Amino acid sequence: MLQAGLRPHLERVLTMDLKWVGCQYPTPSLAQEAGMSLTQFEDFCYGACLRDWDEESKAMHRLLARFDAADEVRIVGADTDLKLSLRGRKGAVDDGHVNMPGGEFFFSPVEDSAEGTIYFDVPSDLDGAPVQGVRLTFRKGRAEEASAEQGEDVLLAALDIDDGARFLGELGIGCNAGITQPMRNILYDEKMAGTVHLAVGASYRKVGGKNVSSLHWDLVKDLRGGGRIELDGEVVQENGSWLI
Repeated sequence: MLQAGLRPHLERVLTMDLKWVGCQYPTPSLAQEAGMSLTQFEDFCYGACLRDWDEESKAMHRLLARFDAADEVRIVGADTDLKLSLRGRKGAVDDGHVNMPGGEFFFSPVEDSAEGTIYFDVPSDLDGAPVQGVRLTFRKGRAEEASAEQGEDVLLAALDIDDGARFLGELGIGCNAGITQPMRNILYDEKMAGTVHLAVGASYRKVGGKNVSSLHWDLVKDLRGGGRIELDGEVVQENGSWLI
């Protein structure tokens, strides 16, 4: 009911009709959630935020151009082999003008294109409920199989919120080298260099997305320990390092 009630607000955020910026100040509770002391968390937070965003933007736009020219993205890693189509879609860069920290470029994949399985090895949560070890199998764009090692009931309930919740609204590529480990905080975790994230649910209209849902839940896959990204069959990232 809460997710459904927030849907009009979510629509304004995703269409950028509502101008906004998000930033978190280091607090003891956020440090505790990340498993750090407050001093450690402060250093981590400022290291992720205080970057040369002009240079970061240029680097991400160069990578974005290669993805924009591709039709198919393949993500391969531990318990993961998933294909998505970006045909006819262009992405956008988050370089610190909306979220702080920034550090990703993102797309809304073609809604019926996802085929295969992905295992999300970075812990997540939904409205404070911990969820871990999520595995999703897609057929014709829809998550037909779903499981989790922790919080499976939360996962399944979220995917059944509405008809759009089982489709992908976003593919994001993390590029912030100042974020080196998961913090159980999606604002940071989704930007971590060497990771990808997929959001189930609502898509971004400004990058051509058409999926409508009350849900937009980012789930993160770490590719630094044996994963890769392919564009139209060419390996462009391996073990978290760019080859282009």
